[in-house]
Amino acid sequence: MSTGPAETSRSAEAPGAPAEGATHGETATGTTTGRPKDVSAADVAARVESCPDVVRLSRGPFGAVATYLPGGLVPGVVVRDDRIEIHIVARYGRPLPETAEAVRDAVADLADGRPVDVIVADVENAGGTREEG
Repeated sequence: MSTGPAETSRSAEAPGAPAEGATHGETATGTTTGRPKDVSAADVAARVESCPDVVRLSRGPFGAVATYLPGGLVPGVVVRDDRIEIHIVARYGRPLPETAEAVRDAVADLADGRPVDVIVADVENAGGTREEG
């Protein structure tokens, strides 16, 4: 039985990351860090889709979870200046926290120190059907 999305988040702040309450481009010491590196939502999506326990990316309940680009969109990935949000449909069998950690590990070098939130929107078994409890 599906009880709704499960969210697992880990905040792995990089050294020199903005302190809580600091404005964009400032660290806790007040030194300027510059704009965060541009992250390609398409590259993030490709890495996520290569994870063996990810069936596919999810656009969320209303189809609004996506990065909109000229000429198309990247479903299931939202890249912000301060974090990356990834919505997935997970394969049944592996514990969901482990699946989320594998997704985070897959995109860690692309995240440029941003926290990566992984939201498990649904779970499917190997045959592509939802797993009911």
